Amino acid sequence: MMRTLLLSLPLLFGGFSGAAIARDSHALFSELLTQYVHDGRVNYRELKNDARLQQYLEQLTNSNPARLEDNREQLAFWLNAYNAYTLKIICDNYPVESINDLHQGGLIVGTLIKRTIWDRPFVVIDEHRLTLNQIEHKIIRPGFKDPRIHFALVCAAVSCPSLRSEAYEGYKLDQQLTEQGRLFFEQRDKNFFELQSGTAHLSKILDWYGKDFGKGKAGILLYISRFLPDDLAEAIRINPKAWRIEHTQYNWRLNE
Repeated sequence: MMRTLLLSLPLLFGGFSGAAIARDSHALFSELLTQYVHDGRVNYRELKNDARLQQYLEQLTNSNPARLEDNREQLAFWLNAYNAYTLKIICDNYPVESINDLHQGGLIVGTLIKRTIWDRPFVVIDEHRLTLNQIEHKIIRPGFKDPRIHFALVCAAVSCPSLRSEAYEGYKLDQQLTEQGRLFFEQRDKNFFELQSGTAHLSKILDWYGKDFGKGKAGILLYISRFLPDDLAEAIRINPKAWRIEHTQYNWRLNE
């Protein structure tokens, strides 16, 4: 049944069962993010009592993303859905020190036996139950093939990209994703560069999803150079193969 579900995902949203979503259709989510997210940190203590989060999730549930105008609108929908449902699962279990506390057996065991919170089918879109893993790995990554999504999906951890204080909207999505990339590489707790030694200390995200960014070390570095200051980007582009990559420690503490 699971295999059938995954193979038919493109068809599940082929018919219209909800209202088409218009410009700034995620305004309700933007209201919540503006009020409860500051510098990427979330005020879960107050957000969990705000009924608007459930209202927004109901809006997503009653929508059909296949009916949106173009790929940008669809991608914005799925990015917002992933982030909103992640907020919901944290709020439902708050207080919690880390999203890893919600996995059966913890992160390592839960991943091995596929019993993490990301494997739980608590997302409902157009009467279909999905997991966060399905949204990320079966819909967003293969369907849109834009590495910048890794700067936008937030799994409620400190080392995740910063949660934006506004929702993603299709008409400005390209600008939003590029801004997310620049911010991600400005944050020294996630990424930093040593020009003298030619060492790029990159987030584990660039390790876990390296193939999404480019072929091999050089491909990854050339891709991310577009988000870096001009002098650093030029130093990488001159000879990307001369650089060494190390990965920073991932902090799974709640992004509270």
